[in-house]
Amino acid sequence: MCGIFFSLSASGGASPTQETSDLLQKRGPDSYTTHTVQKDIQAHGVTLACHLTFTSTVLSLRGDHVYTQPLVDSESQSVLCWNGEAWKIQGERVQGNDTERVFNLFLQAVKHDAVNGIAEAVSSISGPFAFVFYDAVNSKLYYSRDCLGRRSLLQGVDHEGNLKICSICDSASVDCFQEVGTDGVYTIDLDHTLNPQSFQSKTMPWGSGLLKQHIQPMNTSLPEDPPALTTDSPFVIELQSKLRQSLELRIQNIPEPPNYITGQSAKIAVLFSGGLDCTLLARLSHEILPPNEPIDLLNVAFENPRVAAAAKLNQKTPSPLSIYENCPDRMTGRSAHAELQKTCPGRIWRFVAIDIPYSECLSHRDFVKRLMRPHNTEMDMSIACALYFASRGQGSATTDPLVPSGPLYTSTARVILSGLGADELFAGYGRHGAAFARGGFEALIAEIDLDVSRLGSRNLGRDDRVLSHWGRETRFPFLDEEFVSWVVSAPVWEKCGFGLPDAVEGIDCEKMALRLVALRLGMERVAREKKRAIQFGARTAKMETGRSKGTDALT
Repeated sequence: MCGIFFSLSASGGASPTQETSDLLQKRGPDSYTTHTVQKDIQAHGVTLACHLTFTSTVLSLRGDHVYTQPLVDSESQSVLCWNGEAWKIQGERVQGNDTERVFNLFLQAVKHDAVNGIAEAVSSISGPFAFVFYDAVNSKLYYSRDCLGRRSLLQGVDHEGNLKICSICDSASVDCFQEVGTDGVYTIDLDHTLNPQSFQSKTMPWGSGLLKQHIQPMNTSLPEDPPALTTDSPFVIELQSKLRQSLELRIQNIPEPPNYITGQSAKIAVLFSGGLDCTLLARLSHEILPPNEPIDLLNVAFENPRVAAAAKLNQKTPSPLSIYENCPDRMTGRSAHAELQKTCPGRIWRFVAIDIPYSECLSHRDFVKRLMRPHNTEMDMSIACALYFASRGQGSATTDPLVPSGPLYTSTARVILSGLGADELFAGYGRHGAAFARGGFEALIAEIDLDVSRLGSRNLGRDDRVLSHWGRETRFPFLDEEFVSWVVSAPVWEKCGFGLPDAVEGIDCEKMALRLVALRLGMERVAREKKRAIQFGARTAKMETGRSKGTDALT
């Protein structure tokens, strides 16, 4: 995980504010470097000095040492700021540090046909990314996010006319920023900029012939007489294998974090509600990681005064402990922890109970609002607060499900796993069932297709800005490009159980294929767990009494 700041200015260099610099260093605590370039631009017969400022921070998770950024090519003076994980390039797994591999790939690409070369290079990368690349040979600037939008990148022109591209909003011009789209690679030709005060970019869209589309089209075939799904169905068996392959890329060969103690410290943590998706990732991680490596399960619960007030009306005075232990995600988390211990007894499963009093939530609220910008609704805040405190990884830790509390602990893990994406791919939301009831398989397919198509434009950028604040990188095994393409190309009746004959008692239609994988792995209770949104499971939604809606803008 890295932090990026770039500015393009015709009126002198534009550096990030001190606040922005501090936030970028929280994302990447291992390195902070700035590189500047001055280039003359001819506009309307006048020569103007154009200033390019590149700042990068680094959280080092690949290779055997810290690779500082920005990378600068000594021969051409081209520059790269890279925030991503190139798991594969041209289908081959990347060993060691990926940033240098990507930089060399870009440098080779621009030697002949710059635009087509960059398009081919970006198309060959599999993994989450955001980058800014200056091709000094051809005087072109390129910047982009991956097609699923798994890394944050914002852009805006400030009041002085400076173009800024940053992982977070620069505090000097927060109102000017919007998220860089996930529709392709943006390019600015510095030799043909007619008006340096308003730099215009062009877009090379995904699937345009230049940029290869990573995600396959949705399978829209309709069933005639679909068979029941079972734990022995070929799709379910292959699903388990494909998910494990995606997970292997993301949890193998992670370097030891600072102050690491073998057998005690964790390299991996899971955003852990006890639900199906996150518990599946934890269970499969057990089969991949060495048996002496602990896994931290980060479970967050909030004191919600509205819930407490309702309890008082019912003449029930909750104890301080039950405020958190009665949160839905805490109860399912405890249950799933016990099932993991039972199924995989040789591993240290450290359950980290993260209890957040209402007063602490209020004290951090403005800061969370700062991180999640330009998102600015009540629902954004509810979700962002849960992710912010969960990724801090600080709470009461215990390895025994029968012992509900333990000493205060802060996770050492620098990599966090998230189950995000499973609901969109496997029809896990209530609206999917409603779509099927309304219009059968055709309406269900359309609803899933809509969800998958807007993954890159909805919440992943916001989540990245919030989760990364504590110097940890969140990885999404369900959002691996190859995995997503494989799932969307499968017929809908292999992914969920709507319209199918009942085959396994007590298994819900939503995400049925994933539930059957859980059964194959011995997770009986988790396979039957109901879907619950994080803001309701952790009780960050509707903390105050009133009629505010999730879509209401924050004041």
